[in-house]
Amino acid sequence: MHEEPRDPFADDPEHMDRSMVFEPELDDADRADLLEDLHELEMFERVLEPEGYRGVVVDCADCDEPHYFTWGLLMSNLRALLKDNSAQVHEPAYDPDPTHYVTWDYARGFSDCWLRRHGGEAERHAT
Repeated sequence: MHEEPRDPFADDPEHMDRSMVFEPELDDADRADLLEDLHELEMFERVLEPEGYRGVVVDCADCDEPHYFTWGLLMSNLRALLKDNSAQVHEPAYDPDPTHYVTWDYARGFSDCWLRRHGGEAERHAT
């Protein structure tokens, strides 16, 4: 599992980017959705990383460009949202190889098939 480096200014209130803090606070349904996404990402990483995939590609509606996110970056952002209701500032992937990233739907479908094939065995190894 790959963890992204910690923001060097994370504890410095002078450098905190308030635009990344979300209002209002998360409600129970939001928290449940984020926890489900986090669980899915953990599964995606577990089954897709051995196949050579580094993360997820998302088509950005604002700039009409694909954005590449590693498993670790997405998981750390979701954990920050759950803990502090804020997203971490991050640098975009530098010159990513698009063949190492999949869409969320592809990751979900691949993982679902993988679980059907390895279900009982996977659950024993996860605990």
